[in-house]
Amino acid sequence: MTGFARTERQAGALRVRIELKSVNGRGLDMRLRLAPGLDAVEIPLRQLLSKALSRGSINLVATLDRGGAAGTVRVNQQALSAVLSAIEQLRAQEPMAISRPEAILALPGVLESGDGAGEHDEEVLTALVLDCAAEAVERLQAARLQEGAQIAAVLLAQVDAIARLVADAEAHPSRSRAAVETRLREQLAALSQDLAIPPDRLAQEALLLATKADIQEELDRLRAHIAAARKLIAEGGPAGRRLDFLAQEFNREANTLCSKSNAVELSAIGLDLKAVIDQLREQIQNIE
Repeated sequence: MTGFARTERQAGALRVRIELKSVNGRGLDMRLRLAPGLDAVEIPLRQLLSKALSRGSINLVATLDRGGAAGTVRVNQQALSAVLSAIEQLRAQEPMAISRPEAILALPGVLESGDGAGEHDEEVLTALVLDCAAEAVERLQAARLQEGAQIAAVLLAQVDAIARLVADAEAHPSRSRAAVETRLREQLAALSQDLAIPPDRLAQEALLLATKADIQEELDRLRAHIAAARKLIAEGGPAGRRLDFLAQEFNREANTLCSKSNAVELSAIGLDLKAVIDQLREQIQNIE
């Protein structure tokens, strides 16, 4: 879910620049840094981002250049006339030195900054910023889609590895009743060579142990999760949350398989399965 985009828009003396950066995140975390005068567009920008993106830590920086208007000033003639009139009235009452022009201009309200606030309609500025941000979001999505295509190949390879391990576990000879009976007979022989157990009782115990250690249900669910994961990856689109849930279910079944294992080789397969599932979960955190 990483990506970067930069766009610019200009209307007259106004120039807007939007920079978007995305890094991995479990949810959608938006951080906006807006230039002075753009506070009114914060909520529309957040709405735009939330509609287009569902996961990731998003940083948006919006800068505004007002061109030459930002460095100009103008005289408020109405305020200046009022100040001069007041000065004349004071001089008529009491003789005083003529006020210096810079002192008059320094009075509040006489000079106004040409910041463009009255020259550019607020709606025009808002539309300019949102249009610029929309293009930045499109470019960011394109970058994230390119990364997603690469991660999808990795995810499919990991799902294939899980499928191979599931097949190995299902075909392992230690799951048969005959294998369980053989191990049970060897264990009993090691305990006491003189201990005599009827063959039918031995067969019953072997069947009971084989039933408790049966992992067919876990294998069936793992195959169902494999099919669901492949379908989600093939469909594309925002699938990170659903794949994250499937990874948790993968891990749950792998833990049960290891706990039921009645052979060292089968336990090793279960541990390999858990290792691949952990790798899968790490990669899933990188997709939307």
